Amino acid sequence: MLTIDHEICNRCGLCQKACPFGALSLAGERVAPDERCTLCGACVNACPQSAISIARRQASPEELSRYRGVFVWAECEAAEGLLHPRRVVYELLGRGRALSDRLGQPLTAVVLGDDRLAGLERLCRHGADRVLACRHELLGRYTTDAFATVLAAVVAREKPAVLLFGATPNGRDLAPRVAARLRLGLTADCTGLEIDASGQLVQTRPAFGGNIMASIVAPYTRPQCATVRPNVFTTLPADERRTVCIEEFPVQLARAAIRTRVVETVEIPCGEAKIEEARVIVAAGRGMGDPAHLEPLRRIAQRLGGALAGSRAIVELGWIPHTLQVGQSGTTVGPDLYIAAGISGAIQHVVGMSSAKRVVAINTDPQAPIFDLADLGVVGDARAILPRLLDLLPAAACKETR
Repeated sequence: MLTIDHEICNRCGLCQKACPFGALSLAGERVAPDERCTLCGACVNACPQSAISIARRQASPEELSRYRGVFVWAECEAAEGLLHPRRVVYELLGRGRALSDRLGQPLTAVVLGDDRLAGLERLCRHGADRVLACRHELLGRYTTDAFATVLAAVVAREKPAVLLFGATPNGRDLAPRVAARLRLGLTADCTGLEIDASGQLVQTRPAFGGNIMASIVAPYTRPQCATVRPNVFTTLPADERRTVCIEEFPVQLARAAIRTRVVETVEIPCGEAKIEEARVIVAAGRGMGDPAHLEPLRRIAQRLGGALAGSRAIVELGWIPHTLQVGQSGTTVGPDLYIAAGISGAIQHVVGMSSAKRVVAINTDPQAPIFDLADLGVVGDARAILPRLLDLLPAAACKETR
């Protein structure tokens, strides 16, 4: 139930401008909602007087049954003047397809952007049953207020059973905002998603510093929300036979509802390739002994057309920047080949690279946990082995692996 405290309401009109459904209006001297109100929470967030509140009670099983379908927020990024879905979106659609099939319900991709949105038909080719396109000039760049307002409105009207976000910087910002507005549970940085026998979404994520894997359910609220690390799930191959269904979702968004604006965007070069997109990764650990010993790894990565990365230990030592860290507190990767040099294989590191298709481990300790995950294990000093490996790699090797 939406409640307005008329004693402190000053009728400034910001709530009316923020409402995406136009459900608030002045009735005499008082602001009042009408039947179009979906309790999305946009007005609560916009009210500077904190005069508006929403009381939500625990839903009954009958009410929960009205929520159907798996929704994926299809985050977009700018490229060549257009907004295209990010790679993690296709990974979410791949897992979302399995979840929706298990539930016997449709899979929907929700896209927010302006008139530059492009490539939406690919979302259907990769598993979505339909695409909800939310277009507005104020959605051209990500802002927390605008995206939270619109996505909360979509959820309030469409009533999905599951809502998934990529655990990107924007996804980690948006998901808790939407969950807080709608009073929902949220599981962050999931590495596994399943549907149990009772139809609940079982969300698995590392806990207690990565020492255990926790399975979490949210049986009393809908939708069940989760953010998912990139490179955890695989992308389904494109199926050109799938029907393309793109629906426009009406968006009403006022600039007054957005408290921040992007003044300038500055790209900071990190000097290395992006590890989350690399097909080959050569990763170093503390066992390399000295930052000078990273140069053979960097050259091997270059010759294989890949990227240099490392464990948290060498990031904290200042050998490489945080952008190249693989692991629970760094980046999750899923390359075709992962070479781990001088890395013991702590669970915090393993959760960030366990999706690699092939793992080669080099370590002086034959009992190192990394060997349990490796397809090929070499017991020895990586500082002596890698220069010899570099000599065996022709300069044209990178061309052959592409």
